[in-house]
Amino acid sequence: MTVGTQPIRVLVVDDQPIVRMGLRMMLDAEPDIVVVDEATDGVEAVRMAAAHRPDVVLMDVRMPRLDGVEATRRITAAGTARAVVIITTFDDEEYLLSSVDAGACGFLLKDAGADLLAAAVRTALRGDALIDPAMTRSLLEHRLGAPAAARPGAVPSAAVPVPAQKLALLDRLSDRERDVLESLSRGLSNAAIAGELFLSAATVKTHISNIMAKTETTSRVQATVFAYESGFVRPGVRGA
Repeated sequence: MTVGTQPIRVLVVDDQPIVRMGLRMMLDAEPDIVVVDEATDGVEAVRMAAAHRPDVVLMDVRMPRLDGVEATRRITAAGTARAVVIITTFDDEEYLLSSVDAGACGFLLKDAGADLLAAAVRTALRGDALIDPAMTRSLLEHRLGAPAAARPGAVPSAAVPVPAQKLALLDRLSDRERDVLESLSRGLSNAAIAGELFLSAATVKTHISNIMAKTETTSRVQATVFAYESGFVRPGVRGA
């Protein structure tokens, strides 16, 4: 996928030279992707995003001077990149959860490999999010502080109280929007949701836009977190 006839322009951000080199080599090997620059910390990332206006930023989280969470927040607020994808390890759970709120649209492990890395870049540019489902469950279990025990739509357990505001937002959703949210919470792409629910891709996109508006979220990742925090779905459990 390219932006028009131009390659997808990527800014790589990581404080480790060997990681940046590896990411650049894998991305530059793709015919439709080009790395426009490399940043060594969040301060450089914000400055370079403003200078280059990349399509996608691959952002590490643990960096000196300014971490990836705040850098993501500043870049998304300024609109100097179309998407930010976090590249990380399982050790960065708290950073990752904060990155969702900061506007990150996807998460990728640093050892994911060339194919998944390129797929994450292309997916982010389409407005989807590529997130390892196992990673999503791990993060949300960590955030909720309790294992899953309920199916989608079930009343949350007393051990995991849900704010009344989130329940009120959940009540805004139609039955079909709830179906889409459940599929979305499993990390499915628009195309996969369309196939699963027998909908057109355009209809799925409309439903997701409506879900984000009604739940007061700004990305599909935030909508996924909302699905768990509201008690609509629980980590590791698929709806019947």
